[in-house]
Amino acid sequence: MVQIKSPEQIAKMREAGLVVAAIHAATREAAVPGASTKDLDEVARKVLAEHGAKSNFLGYGGFPATICTSVNEVVVHGIPAEDVVLKDGDIISIDAGAIIDGWHGDAAYTAFVGSGHAPELIELSRVTEESMWAGIAAMKQGNRLVDISRAIETYIRRQPKPGGGRYGIIEDYGGHGIGSEMHMDPHLLNYVERRRGKGPKLVPGFCLAIEPMVSLGTPKTEVLKDDWTVITTDGTWSSHWEHSVALTEQGPLVLTSPDGGKAKLAEYGIVAAPDPLA
Repeated sequence: MVQIKSPEQIAKMREAGLVVAAIHAATREAAVPGASTKDLDEVARKVLAEHGAKSNFLGYGGFPATICTSVNEVVVHGIPAEDVVLKDGDIISIDAGAIIDGWHGDAAYTAFVGSGHAPELIELSRVTEESMWAGIAAMKQGNRLVDISRAIETYIRRQPKPGGGRYGIIEDYGGHGIGSEMHMDPHLLNYVERRRGKGPKLVPGFCLAIEPMVSLGTPKTEVLKDDWTVITTDGTWSSHWEHSVALTEQGPLVLTSPDGGKAKLAEYGIVAAPDPLA
């Protein structure tokens, strides 16, 4: 069943979301050539401690770290390690979360390490991020879950891929409900699968982590022997973007964005809901 949140609970999720945003800012600054992914995990741990928040990744299903650090062909769930050292030209997707008073925030972004990145990588990240915002813009009263999936897929499919071909919309992983747990019903596909139907109707109090994952090639993935690290089966590089979003009576509130999603939603002609912490 979908957990519907009260305005007070959404305010707590906003607190957690702002901690996640702080982790993003700190790890983005630290993601430089020569830094290990373990270094980035330590940065995230410090931010959580400074805000009095708990990690919702550490220990989740046995996961051994505070954040996921997914480099190049790693799609999601990369484990931070001292021997994974970032190089000039790498891309890294950092997935982070936080808990405040039992309420969760979860978000991810893709960063460019150093300089000299191929235009196709820059475009890959842009397409993935913008497809996320297209999905967020579809999170409105009267729509159904499938409308978010359709908005994400439609945006990606309309973007020309440098060099030809199609982007791979990762099939095995998607978004999810979020609230008193990090992963909750419903599961949110990043494409439309007609057999799944339209999904639940979106109503105030509905909270989702919207997170497209896109590769330069295949939509297929495999899990490495550590039982966590997910890579593309053809070795093509991938991008992952995510925000936690609450639907309120006043519209969507992007819980993990510093401005609540105000600037980006305005590009879609949507007024973001007021920030309950403002």
